[in-house]
Amino acid sequence: MEKGCPGVTVPGAERAVTACLADLTTTGTTPAGFTDPADWAGLVTPSAVPPSGIPGVQVDGFFPDTSRTNTNHGWNHDAQFVLRLPDRWNGGLVVAGPPGTREQYANDPIISDPVLASGYAYAATDKGNTGPDVASDGARPGDAILEWHRRLTQLTRAARIVTARHYGRTPARTYAAGLSAGGYLVRWQLEHHPELYTGGIDWNALIFTPGTNLLTTLPPALRAYPAYANGDTAGHGALLAAGYPAGSEPAWGFSYTNLWAPLQHQIRAELDPSYDGDEAAYDLASRPASVRAAVARLSLSGHLRRPLVSVQGTLDALTPPSRYADTYDRLIAKAGRTALHREHRVPGGAHTDGLVALAPAVFQPVLPRFVTAFTELEQWTDPSVRVGPAHKDASTRPTR
Repeated sequence: MEKGCPGVTVPGAERAVTACLADLTTTGTTPAGFTDPADWAGLVTPSAVPPSGIPGVQVDGFFPDTSRTNTNHGWNHDAQFVLRLPDRWNGGLVVAGPPGTREQYANDPIISDPVLASGYAYAATDKGNTGPDVASDGARPGDAILEWHRRLTQLTRAARIVTARHYGRTPARTYAAGLSAGGYLVRWQLEHHPELYTGGIDWNALIFTPGTNLLTTLPPALRAYPAYANGDTAGHGALLAAGYPAGSEPAWGFSYTNLWAPLQHQIRAELDPSYDGDEAAYDLASRPASVRAAVARLSLSGHLRRPLVSVQGTLDALTPPSRYADTYDRLIAKAGRTALHREHRVPGGAHTDGLVALAPAVFQPVLPRFVTAFTELEQWTDPSVRVGPAHKDASTRPTR
């Protein structure tokens, strides 16, 4: 912490390090070492232009935890978080969990940057475990993923207190936001903790339900892709039949190696550690009832209790819309909560914007639609909000 920069106390944190920065966006935090570009590699297009010039306070730290998969800052400690408190505050807070098994800086260019540019305070968690060995955390199958939920809830509560102390009043609006696994967390939070949030926004969200989850959608892709790669039309047809969208083929090779295979192994090891067969041959329906019970512990119900805006790419080859978005739509309808859900399908949108480079004529960036959808969420949940590059509906300087 530099001289003249007052420390910020984070309730429940074991460690919190404060820095006053000239720019909280990735334009400033990247050269200054207050983010980790490796954590968000592959999530943005090279042509994306980040905002800049948002001064404020950044707090890095961690909550008590026993696992040590996150090596950021040399701490070798999980349950790490980052909070950013812009000098010019609009009265709101956005809280996020990362996609996949990434760490707390993963959302910096896709969520932190745009919301900071609009004047929001921002907080993000590493979800309590990171990297390829999440299954090593927890005592029971599903514990590591259930910790994801607890860590986002924990950080939201702490961040609301921090912003209230820092600016002199409680945030008027608190939104959950996330991509992929982070989007799954948004949905869970809005189903289980309406007292903490004004609303939420998800992007290509993962889901867990008894019938739709990575353990049901990835094995068919793993079985069919090698035949497809060898030019077998039956392999192509099998991938299409499994829900992988026609037109998303340019992402299949990358997805097979970097997403489908590792995620199948990671999630299967977490939920069904006794399985010792071929991952491509995995069949959840034939596994013991205890495995399905582990999936049930993680499953969404569709019983939203706060407004949700969903953004879904039509060419998503990890959480294909016909399997993931459509399934959650049906759950919401069955729960009688359609009035709390709005959805935008983005033509050409892949699972992440980093995949646009694989086929620029086919894939389109989703980030611009995500930003406009966030504006829609603001207006939906609080029509008095003045949208634009710098909301000024609250105090514009922090109380320190």
